[in-house]
Amino acid sequence: MRRINHLKTTVSAAVVGAAAFGLAGAAAAQEAPATVDDIIVTAQLREQSLQDVPVVVTSLSEEALQKAGVRDIKDLQILTPGMTVTSTQSEASTTARIRGVGTVGDNPGLESSVGVVIDGVYRSRNGVGFGDLGELSRIEVLKGPQGTLFGKNTSAGVINIVTALPSFNPGFQAEATAGNYGAWGVAGSVTGPITDTVAGRLYAAARKRDGFYDVDTGDGPRTTTDDANQDFWTVRGQLLIQPSENASVRLIADYSKRDEYCCVGVVVRSSPTAAIINALTAPNGPGTAAQGGGDGRVPFSRQAYANRDTNQVMEDMGLSAEANIDIPSWNARLTSVTSYRDWSTVNGMDIDYTGADIQYRDDDGSYGYDLTNLTQEIRLAGTSDKFDWLIGAFATKEDIGRQDSYFFGADYNPFLSLLLTSSLAAQTGGAVAPSPARLGCFSGDYGLVPAAARAQYFLGCLTGNAATPPLPGAPVNIVGQGVVDNYAQTSKSFAIFTNNTWRVTDQFELTLGLRYTMDDKRLLGLQDNVNGNGASCAAVLGNSALIAGAFGGLLGSPAAGAAAANALIGPQCLPWNNVLYDNRAISEDFDDSEVSGTIKAAYRINDGVMVYGSYARGYKGFGYNMDRVQTGITPDASLFFPAETVDSYELGFKSSLFDKSVLFNATYFNQKFEDFQLNTFLGTAFVVESIPELKTQGVDADMMWFTPVEGLTLSGGLTYTDAEYGVFTAADLSSPGRFPQLSLLPGARPSFAPEWSGSASVNFERSLGGGLRGGFALSAKYMTEYNTGSDLIPFKMQDAFTVVNGRISLGSDDERWTVDVWAQNLTDEEYVQVAYNSPLQGTAFQSTVQPNGTYYNQALDTQGISAFLGAPRTYGVTLRVKY
Repeated sequence: MRRINHLKTTVSAAVVGAAAFGLAGAAAAQEAPATVDDIIVTAQLREQSLQDVPVVVTSLSEEALQKAGVRDIKDLQILTPGMTVTSTQSEASTTARIRGVGTVGDNPGLESSVGVVIDGVYRSRNGVGFGDLGELSRIEVLKGPQGTLFGKNTSAGVINIVTALPSFNPGFQAEATAGNYGAWGVAGSVTGPITDTVAGRLYAAARKRDGFYDVDTGDGPRTTTDDANQDFWTVRGQLLIQPSENASVRLIADYSKRDEYCCVGVVVRSSPTAAIINALTAPNGPGTAAQGGGDGRVPFSRQAYANRDTNQVMEDMGLSAEANIDIPSWNARLTSVTSYRDWSTVNGMDIDYTGADIQYRDDDGSYGYDLTNLTQEIRLAGTSDKFDWLIGAFATKEDIGRQDSYFFGADYNPFLSLLLTSSLAAQTGGAVAPSPARLGCFSGDYGLVPAAARAQYFLGCLTGNAATPPLPGAPVNIVGQGVVDNYAQTSKSFAIFTNNTWRVTDQFELTLGLRYTMDDKRLLGLQDNVNGNGASCAAVLGNSALIAGAFGGLLGSPAAGAAAANALIGPQCLPWNNVLYDNRAISEDFDDSEVSGTIKAAYRINDGVMVYGSYARGYKGFGYNMDRVQTGITPDASLFFPAETVDSYELGFKSSLFDKSVLFNATYFNQKFEDFQLNTFLGTAFVVESIPELKTQGVDADMMWFTPVEGLTLSGGLTYTDAEYGVFTAADLSSPGRFPQLSLLPGARPSFAPEWSGSASVNFERSLGGGLRGGFALSAKYMTEYNTGSDLIPFKMQDAFTVVNGRISLGSDDERWTVDVWAQNLTDEEYVQVAYNSPLQGTAFQSTVQPNGTYYNQALDTQGISAFLGAPRTYGVTLRVKY
């Protein structure tokens, strides 16, 4: 087993999760492994051979990451079976899932199920960890709950990212890339000694690319005709200070900025409302695509429709300091890690995803969120002949601010009027004709009409009778900004933890880890309608009895009248124009504590085979929905959702075969989540609802073969996952009124949980003679079908698919120069990242229970479905130089 070394020979892997780099001045990055024993990980915050760690870890070296084209966590999924990474309405909403477990990140009040740790610093949201990762030493993907050691809230797993350290040997490297979609990029770094005891490293990069989507701008005023482009730059500086052989300090400062357009969706399934939208955008062309329209452009022509800008600006900056002190008399090391992060995003958004001017969010700063995070961790770790021990404490203070705003476009009122009157036309046998100018009929002041004539006047207004026009001054929705909401959440968390391994014999060891976490969160908010927004809803609510009575007479029963009235009033009091949000103050606070931990037993049968079993308890903290959340038309009294816990059992083996040239590991896992935090889009808002139970079980397997052929390495992995929600009813939810839209979940397989997921890589590189070196790499990821929508509507299924990346390299033997010809998604596989309900375009769930026992009937489903697509084939050439 590996032990802690003095700092004169290594920077503390137990502190920062960084790779050992040998004597001062050695290469900063971990060399590509040549045998199984060369694969070193820090999954237990100490350097160990991968095969000695009783944890499921996919360890990816610098070489493997470079050859697979990995620059951010989204790229990483091609090398990791059982892992998916998606982004939705902005790149800030990037979500990682492991073993089918994770949560859509569109709600900033929701912390990540899969933790991202970069150089020892925990990133509390996956989107905050999204971006160019720079010069990588390795990445470790740890599966299952890891909350004992890695920050907090890692109920599904951890992505542990280790970047290159400063070196005391001078070095310089640079690269330039050109590719399709007008892509170009440059990056470079310099490292070396500043003094005898201080080394530095500076990395900078800039990348640009045109968008993957063609955008029909419809009614405008948007002028940008592509979307999902790339335009960012980043800089990262480091200092490594070694004042003595028993002490070191690593300082890191970084800054990144993205200024891009993202994200539009494409139509997967059209709704009857498509005809209304197309009519509203005439003569500027269609406002949305029609399924089966015969133009061959639905959906993978990547033709999108958006009349408003989708500009997103993200800034990310941070500082971190690690101090490490060896204590030789204890054979121990004291570690301190301090970090400060400041991240923000401002977005524009076409809310309806069409060319009609219905609803949007402006990129004027009124829509976005910001996050600042201060963390302090301190650990003391040591080793003896029989024990590896570690004790520590972790504290964090996080402040989140969210700004939200809705703007009503010129087409909002005509669209809503056509939507309501089209529905009435079907109910009344054509007595009510579709019209763009009937909203005033619902909101008029009928006190101006004699009581006995009010019902007839109202119905006459709806049918277009010239004698009963909309009453004077009847309010409708304003055009322009209607909502300004602000939220501020302060979170404080403190934890103490320990992780200890007892080598009972040379073959048998026990590990016990415990963590006690205390969380405290406070939410303040102000939800407010502005510019007269909400007056229309108030007027309609005031006329609810009149509307119900009028339709009761028309349809022949009071019950039918009441149902019709509810169906007409609800769309006029949606969260963005509901009068009940006028100047609504929010103040909530809560504190909680939880004990989590793990116990593991490992037995080494011989030098090449180890078997192990483990139990782990994971915890993910409570939070608040930072959005307008309502049941019916009544705002929810509380935005709180409870903490999520998981109990995980694993039984596996790790083997090193054929003189350490073959790695083969396999693990059976069984996980049970309680109060699973499901973030779902209800058509008008993202809402976290706690699902009582989610179970996943299956097998993870990994293989690597350092073949006898010089320079040829094969690797791969396979994950089988059997996942299902427990059976629950409306009474089991925090808001029973949400059950109809979640009624497909009980007993079903959750979204983003393919039954089978496999990855495979072939890397070959060797000297060609004449001072040249060449090689190639292929990486592939296969997943069986899975649903991409949290509500499990069948139209959101993604069929099985395979993505392949490839690279051919030629360069000098000393790596002074290398040319790569590469392709991502080499076969141009067409697949959906996330499918979602097109806002205000149809209805999926019914108001009554259907014959199948749910509220869903596919024959009655009129919901339009749009999707964010996976990236198409990209290819290019990269030149790298190194000195």
